Amino acid sequence: MLNPSSSVKLQLGLEVCAAEPPVELRGAKFGLLANSASVDREWNDSCHVLEGCLPGGLAAVFSPQHGFWGQEQANMIESPHARHTEFDVPVYSLYSEVRQPTAEMLNGLDALVIDLQDVGCRVYTFLWTVLACLRGCAQQGLRVVVLDRPNPLGGELIQGPLLDSRYRSFVGELPMPMRHGLTLGEAARWMVGELNIQVDLRVVAVRGWKRSQRFEEWARAWVPTSPNLPTMDAVTVYPGQVLLEGTNLSEGRGTTQPFQLVGAPYVDPQAWTAELRGVGLPGVRLRPVKFRPQFDKWAGRSCGGIGLQVTDVREFDPYRTTVTMLDAAQRLWPDAFAWRKPPYEYENERWPIDIISGSDRLRRAITSGTDPQRQADVVEVDGDAWIQRTSAARLYA
Repeated sequence: MLNPSSSVKLQLGLEVCAAEPPVELRGAKFGLLANSASVDREWNDSCHVLEGCLPGGLAAVFSPQHGFWGQEQANMIESPHARHTEFDVPVYSLYSEVRQPTAEMLNGLDALVIDLQDVGCRVYTFLWTVLACLRGCAQQGLRVVVLDRPNPLGGELIQGPLLDSRYRSFVGELPMPMRHGLTLGEAARWMVGELNIQVDLRVVAVRGWKRSQRFEEWARAWVPTSPNLPTMDAVTVYPGQVLLEGTNLSEGRGTTQPFQLVGAPYVDPQAWTAELRGVGLPGVRLRPVKFRPQFDKWAGRSCGGIGLQVTDVREFDPYRTTVTMLDAAQRLWPDAFAWRKPPYEYENERWPIDIISGSDRLRRAITSGTDPQRQADVVEVDGDAWIQRTSAARLYA
């Protein structure tokens, strides 16, 4: 249900573009990086919106991980190239044999328009697809126009440690916190400056959004950005629960509550819940559960585990919560709990947990029995320093 008290004045970059088409796109042939969540307030998709305000300009479509229709599952399940039957233009997958658009894909274009709803988390690959596009367009001398969208988690809370540059991968290429607090447009501006990418970048900013606002205040319905983020409840816990992908614990894929359920056949749900309730995790309620995934880890097997319900989004720290859960699982079931082995997101050597968390510190702390909460660099980030580092890229008060 939409919140009637929320601001109805918010305009996405797509909607601003429709009302006032940027001069850079008038008369231009452009490509569009988008997916099925790239819609306006009335759920009109960006292909139709842009064709309406810039007729004849759409010449190619590009899709990120999960494909243009957002139907593919995660971790190297690639989507093929296709053709948009209505507009008779190619649909190039940037999660297939390449992740950076090639010169052939960009041939004949004057600009690349990006309209993606990010989820505010470092490991979500949309960020790094945008970076690949910035690099590809710089090489071909193409302008990039980002139609910005707010960060659904809000733009104030910064959580989870910075990525160690030695652990760069397609789930993190730059030293960014797990929950970074930027919009996609701001992140693009920061990446261009951080890497000195020589590209003509224009961001069509959102109107009527404040950094303090989460998605629940947008007066909009959530459109899933990928198959396993069907609700804002899942998005809220994702910056922590994504760590589960680096373990043999199910993150709830194959159930109706991905990322809100966690467990495995070896887990005693009562014992795990009691252990964690004793810690006193703020902003979240835990309950013992059993579930049976229909695919992915432990498919068809009954799993004991925990269900998460966030009770206070301001107090809840998803990263610290999941680290605490992993530490308890390792202590309770040391012979059964295990770290997932590579490959993971095109990384064939490093442990998946290391590239997800951003270093080997978390894995080493939990494996050695050292309380990760006592090691600041494992769970914390200097939020003020990050805000200062990204200040030149920020667009919203």
